[in-house]
Amino acid sequence: MISSDQTAISFHMSNAKVKSALISVYNKDGLEQLVSACSQQGIQIYSTGGTQTFIEGLGVTVKKVEDLTGYPSILGGRVKTLHPKIFGGILAKRNADHLLQLEMYDIPEIDLVIVDLYPFEETVASGADHDSIIEKIDIGGISLIRAAAKNHNDVAIVSSKDQYGLVADALMQNTGSIPLQLRQRLAAEAFLVSSHYDTAIYKYLVNTTDLGIQPLKLSYMESDSLRYGENPHQKGTYHGDLDEILEKICGKELSFNNLVDIDAALLLMYDLRSYGPTFAILKHTNACGVASRATALDAWNAALAADPVSAFGGILISNAKIDLAAAREIDKIFYEVLIAPEFDDDALDVLKSKSKRIILKSKSFVPQATLYKTILNGMISQDADMVDESAIVFETKTKLAPTDTQINDLKYANICAKHLKSNTIVLVKDYQLLGMGCGQTSRIDACQSAITKAKLFGFSLDGAVMASDAFFPFPDCVELAANEGIVAVVQPGGSIKDQLSIDFCNERGIAMVFTGYRHFKH
Repeated sequence: MISSDQTAISFHMSNAKVKSALISVYNKDGLEQLVSACSQQGIQIYSTGGTQTFIEGLGVTVKKVEDLTGYPSILGGRVKTLHPKIFGGILAKRNADHLLQLEMYDIPEIDLVIVDLYPFEETVASGADHDSIIEKIDIGGISLIRAAAKNHNDVAIVSSKDQYGLVADALMQNTGSIPLQLRQRLAAEAFLVSSHYDTAIYKYLVNTTDLGIQPLKLSYMESDSLRYGENPHQKGTYHGDLDEILEKICGKELSFNNLVDIDAALLLMYDLRSYGPTFAILKHTNACGVASRATALDAWNAALAADPVSAFGGILISNAKIDLAAAREIDKIFYEVLIAPEFDDDALDVLKSKSKRIILKSKSFVPQATLYKTILNGMISQDADMVDESAIVFETKTKLAPTDTQINDLKYANICAKHLKSNTIVLVKDYQLLGMGCGQTSRIDACQSAITKAKLFGFSLDGAVMASDAFFPFPDCVELAANEGIVAVVQPGGSIKDQLSIDFCNERGIAMVFTGYRHFKH
């Protein structure tokens, strides 16, 4: 049982000024700012080896770890910090019992740990020999990171050079203390660093050791640091295992935005998986070109025709093998990423001619059943929009029913609408996206945008169909569509004014069907 005095001491210490810091890092870029902040706040610094020399070169006083432990660095540097006087100072709770034990054994409290890890992945990538790679498996560093992260109620852990500035600012703004909320964030990021590091070691060892054993399926999410997030000033990290669904053939490193677009592309193609050779072109998660044809080449040409301007710098995805003929046409434009299940060798020779292009081979992909999003000071989750579009039975609401050909196009258009940002309107004919308006604040704006885009690229809308992701609150959209030659419309229904749109379609001889499923996408 913890006494009230002990509770008070623990609370006080968890918000106290940092008294001492252990600094032992491989990457010293930007460390000056953090060392300066520690010095200005009167924080005692303990250090080892090269880091100690670096800090002394800044004119800051340092105590050697070996003077604290009574042991020098031994076994070629393998053992430097693995000692009770280090780990006791980090792991001790700041309560009466633990503080008494620290005093008994002359162990200083260590309130801030600044440690990174040996560059294991970089050493593997450099082509170093096996023994050199094994020496880059960090033991002391990973132990210090985990210990400090575990005791984040009282200790702050800095596990990456990207955090130097953040923690330096916190020390200066809080007169030498680090707020608990920041310590919790740093602890979480520390365990992310730890899990990623151990995963990299696992991958190296399992790929270089032939024991005839099936590699373990990792049960936790792997993580990879990205060049940056949505914009260069934002940090980005991917948590997952891309190798399960994609094989990278060539090209530059995948970015945050690439991954978001690739996800949108795979989700769209999943719903179009039964349509034969299909191509889609996406920009900022929205499809600007979609078409299904007899061959990959024909599908590509039809998809590109829908909006050759927006296709520049886009994400391209095919559900069919890319042959030489298709590759030669695709090669004519600039794009970021090309995804397909297979590539002919001579097609790859063409596509790999520009080294920065990202070429990905798609494997099996099944959408996640639950979606998560951070919001306000928490998060929300929802079931994914997994409606089987092929199984939807259209309910004809007009006197005129759509023909079989029109039904096929309506289903195709409905799938495209499902994967575009709301509000959206889609125009389709013969399994080809002719025009779309998406992300609009009104449905009439989306409709006008779709019509304008289709006409801009030379399409006639006579005989085309229209899909809406949500109901029509007024008949204005179907009136616009009728004036352009649209012959059939699909929408979810559900407006108290549905009958107005139905009546207009009856007057103009247009078929309208309801799905009963709204496809908002925010």
